[in-house]
Amino acid sequence: MSDPQRPRASLRTAVVWEVLKDALERRAKAAGREAAGGEAVHGALDVLDTGGGSGNFAVPVACLGHRVTVVDPSPNALFALERRAAEAGVADRVRGVQGDVHGLFDVVERDGYDVVLCHGVLEYVDDPAEGLRNAAAALRPAGTLSVLAAGLGGAVLARALAGHFTEARQALTDPEGRWGSGDPMPRRFTPDQLSELVGAAGLEIVAVHGVRVFADLVPGVLVDTEPGALDALLQLEEAAAELPAFRSVATQLHVLAERD
Repeated sequence: MSDPQRPRASLRTAVVWEVLKDALERRAKAAGREAAGGEAVHGALDVLDTGGGSGNFAVPVACLGHRVTVVDPSPNALFALERRAAEAGVADRVRGVQGDVHGLFDVVERDGYDVVLCHGVLEYVDDPAEGLRNAAAALRPAGTLSVLAAGLGGAVLARALAGHFTEARQALTDPEGRWGSGDPMPRRFTPDQLSELVGAAGLEIVAVHGVRVFADLVPGVLVDTEPGALDALLQLEEAAAELPAFRSVATQLHVLAERD
């Protein structure tokens, strides 16, 4: 995943980044205290990024003034995170810890974070339900969870448009949403499946969005060479993100939820 603050890369991250920024702002206001003059003071949040890798979201979140802990099993990714944070001038607000969501509380505390990101994790873990329960348990009361996972509909549509009709049908009928033995994605979700997992973890769903509804299907040369095409496509992605018909064929699904 690319840095959500880079314009070209934002085709893949724009919807998630805008939703996440709004959620962080709301949570910061709720966590803030009133100053002597009656003005609201927005507090810095404690954010946990499970599987956050090299900091594609963690560093931009830290640039907003929040403290971010990244848990990732890859030492190379954590080294890249450290370098990226230093280059962005937020090394003092980003901490990398080696670990994974199944052993989350071996490396971080329960009930310790205002916001938890679980992006690109559930597709790969052995037990997505356990992973989500751990992510939820890391939240403070009224905390916010951001979940991003691979969508089934987007994969089916992509295989069909590429002329691989048998593989598209296989993905539809496979319990894990895989189109064959060569599929690099271990697991995909429908909007209902992902929502049920989040709800079963004891969280209240705030919003469900489709991510990359069109971006992966539009030829890159068109976006790069046609004047205004990038901005227009970004606006289209944002407009379609919350509509169920388009959400069901998105490459990724984003669920925002809160702990009571």
